[in-house]
Amino acid sequence: MDLSDLPARRGRRLSAGWPALPLAAALALWAFAVRRTEISDLDDFGLVTAVHPAFWAALALLTCGFWFTVREPRRHHGWSLAYVLGLLLVERATQALVYPTPLYAWAWKHDAVVDHLLTAGALQTEAQLGDMAVYDQWPGFFAAQAALVRLAGVESAAAYMTWWPLVSSLMLLLPLLLIYRTFTEDRRLIWTAVWVFYVANWVGQDYFSPQSVAFALHLGVLAVVLRRFGRSGRQGPRRQAVWTFLIVVLAAAIAISHQLTPGMLIVSLAALCLTRRYRDVAPLLVTALVFLAWNLTAALPFLSAALPDMIRSFGDVGGNVSTGYGATPTGTGAIATSWVARLLSGSVLLLAAVGALRQRVLRRRALPLLLLAAAPLPMLAANDYGSEMIFRVLMFMLPGAAFFAAAALLPRVHTLGADAADRNAGGPPPLATAKRFTLLPPAALLAGTLAFLPSYAGKDRLSYFPPQEVDLVQSLFDEAPEGSLVVAAHRNYPLAYASYWNVGHYWFLDDDRSHVERILERPAATLAADMAEVKAPGRAYFLLTDGQLANSEMNGLLTGSELRRIEKSVATSPLFELVARNDAGAVYELRRTAR
Repeated sequence: MDLSDLPARRGRRLSAGWPALPLAAALALWAFAVRRTEISDLDDFGLVTAVHPAFWAALALLTCGFWFTVREPRRHHGWSLAYVLGLLLVERATQALVYPTPLYAWAWKHDAVVDHLLTAGALQTEAQLGDMAVYDQWPGFFAAQAALVRLAGVESAAAYMTWWPLVSSLMLLLPLLLIYRTFTEDRRLIWTAVWVFYVANWVGQDYFSPQSVAFALHLGVLAVVLRRFGRSGRQGPRRQAVWTFLIVVLAAAIAISHQLTPGMLIVSLAALCLTRRYRDVAPLLVTALVFLAWNLTAALPFLSAALPDMIRSFGDVGGNVSTGYGATPTGTGAIATSWVARLLSGSVLLLAAVGALRQRVLRRRALPLLLLAAAPLPMLAANDYGSEMIFRVLMFMLPGAAFFAAAALLPRVHTLGADAADRNAGGPPPLATAKRFTLLPPAALLAGTLAFLPSYAGKDRLSYFPPQEVDLVQSLFDEAPEGSLVVAAHRNYPLAYASYWNVGHYWFLDDDRSHVERILERPAATLAADMAEVKAPGRAYFLLTDGQLANSEMNGLLTGSELRRIEKSVATSPLFELVARNDAGAVYELRRTAR
């Protein structure tokens, strides 16, 4: 038996398996950091200053391990997948593990909508629900979640929505890979683009929301169109009919679940039609027809009411990208994390421009991705979408931008058909340039990865509601009879929309500034007048919690001292009586004699 080659074989096995070492070490550091992170007293930097320092070491080790794994094109792509999954765990599972309650007031709002569907058992009109009827006119996501709650046998969606950011991020992985593999076989480029996408996707639409699922379906439609409706992907009429039917199903799921995503999908498909490779207009036509069919039937009541405001905002780019009163970050932490987020997005867009300029072959062969990156920009002229349009545009630009940003970090990339052309022309073999790396690309990738946490979790002080706050609000709605009114400074508290179908909600910081000033001048008297119309057996409550204080302070609404002065006025007024109090807030009821 010849044993002379055993050391060489052992060396090859060790070389093939070394990526497991930094990956395992990074995950171990992350687990250590999660167990020792203290979130009882969050400051204006959110999780950035609360997380244990080992978390940052885990991110750095994970990024370096990924870079030195993906830079070897012959290494099995399973290692790249393992590192990306590790990144998603560190990015999206940390909050689920360190916070005992779900984040984001909007997630709690969507839980209330699911609860309404389970309670009412049917969709209801604007006359019955007011502004909340918009969710009954786009019920796809909520109906699916109501069915899931029933199937899982849990009390509400709150039982699992803490993990939704991780789940919804995983849903994006397959369509992203399909899209990128349409234009390149270079595994370095594919996986680096996926990594850049995830670290730059900080805008916070992965929480328990219709947008999270609609965005995944949006990418699914684009993946089908790019792979099956281009010149090289076309098949027989029967197969094309199958793919067209799939697009109809996906487009219908989007149209009945979300207002904005169908419009983004239509402009993206229209942009693809500008290239000679995607002149088949069938996907665009069927998507537009599904969109119109839903909006002109089930969603028509909402659109009819909103149309005047939509017309006024059309073309007002400056107004549509501004945040307006009530959303201006204040305080060192809020301002710093906001700037980190802007710099992260700006850096990715800049890198994308550099990648498009440097990689000439990509400008030709991946032109559709450049068009997809630019396609959402006209939506800035359409509407402000509740002062969030600029964030949604950034998110929809990201799949294409991440691809070219990744290309800027690589020395030379390879596309489908380009390597064969190089060989025919006597050029270098495909892997000849694989090892020409400098320190700058991995440093840029590491900086972007580290910037994700402040961009994504830097405002957790206003997103996290401790168990005491949840218990306080839950006790309020457990006691509030039908026809009651809950008055609060802001909607940023858990269960803010609980029982919205039979309990009224009023947030005075949503009012004109003049009315807010009147409340500041005479808090108890003005609030009592606002609450006086409630008729028995309904009751009128004033609620102030730490979540409202955090949001007001960090977004430049009112200072903490101003809100405390309002509470003190209510607490000392004979018009109100204290109902409940704990460390997270207080509830006061308007006395019946004051109505």
